[in-house]
Amino acid sequence: MKYLDEFSDPELAGKLLDQIRTLATRRWAIMEVCGGQTHSIIRHGIDQLLPEQIEMIHGPGCPVCVTPLEIIDKALEIAARPDVIFCSFGDMLRVPGSSSDLFRIKSAGGDVRVVYSPLDALTIAKENPDRQVVFFGIGFETTAPANAMTVYQAHRLGIKNFSLLVSHVLVPPAMAAIMDSPDCRVQAFLAAGHVCSVMGTSEYPSLAEKYKVPIVVTGFEPLDLLEGIRKTVLQLETGRYEVENAYARAVTAEGNTAAKAMLEDVFAVSDRTWRGIGSIPDSGWQLAPKYAEFDAEQRFSVAHIHTEESTVCRSGEVLQGLIKPHECSAFGKQCTPRNPLGATMVSSEGACAAYYLYRRLDLQEVGHAG
Repeated sequence: MKYLDEFSDPELAGKLLDQIRTLATRRWAIMEVCGGQTHSIIRHGIDQLLPEQIEMIHGPGCPVCVTPLEIIDKALEIAARPDVIFCSFGDMLRVPGSSSDLFRIKSAGGDVRVVYSPLDALTIAKENPDRQVVFFGIGFETTAPANAMTVYQAHRLGIKNFSLLVSHVLVPPAMAAIMDSPDCRVQAFLAAGHVCSVMGTSEYPSLAEKYKVPIVVTGFEPLDLLEGIRKTVLQLETGRYEVENAYARAVTAEGNTAAKAMLEDVFAVSDRTWRGIGSIPDSGWQLAPKYAEFDAEQRFSVAHIHTEESTVCRSGEVLQGLIKPHECSAFGKQCTPRNPLGATMVSSEGACAAYYLYRRLDLQEVGHAG
């Protein structure tokens, strides 16, 4: 296949669904790790087309959603300073902190700018030598290489007024944390294709072996997802737990070696807090000691900020796959995209936003019928 629309072919999708129906003789719970996969599944109704034995559980693979509240509050503290130009991708501006968000900081006079690359922020730092320029570096292994390269370039060029507010998290430790939970119902994983395009697949065999779960690397188009589910169900039904690559057009076993070398140079593995989940050991990155001067937390002395999550928002349970978004009493009521209580309703990859966008009317009809 050469073109993206070929991965949405209804006839081929029907054949894959027939194969999955034939294979599935028992009930299985499969977690798609990536938020992009969640949106594709909900948008195309894949979870509704699957046989009733197959349940898709939505995982924590939305980078905006898992950015902890305390990091958002640190960003707000920094962005409000008059000497700072705070740069971020647009999807972070509406993520609620304890009492505000970056849009409100901007409307109150803060110099908050949407950029499309961390290198844009570095250019802004060059053009404004009398101002401090901070880039909000969030996300999984997918976005980390560009942020690492930007810090590397700042160091190489001697640009002293640039810094990075780091909130990078790693997928494999989160998968392990989910499996270690006493409430875990996950029996297999669809691994995030974009993460594996950077990191390869070498981290997953030990997880598959330890937890006896199939792990299938999967893309984001309907046929990608259905083929990943088919391979996963086949493993489950035959009692196997192996790592398979169903996204070979983008993922190799070794990943992107140049990107991995840059990550290893600029970052050091650290414990990280995940929004709604808590601290997971060795599940993120911080700047390595040689690049510590570019750490915005240290530069602006905000490392002391710690905050509590909302008691109403159940996004943490959504991120762990313990509930579906509509099972939260605030969904569509106190919590909407215009007035989000948690990041899962804000992010374009959040499960709550996907349900609100693609499922809300169906859920309302079911409620009225009940």
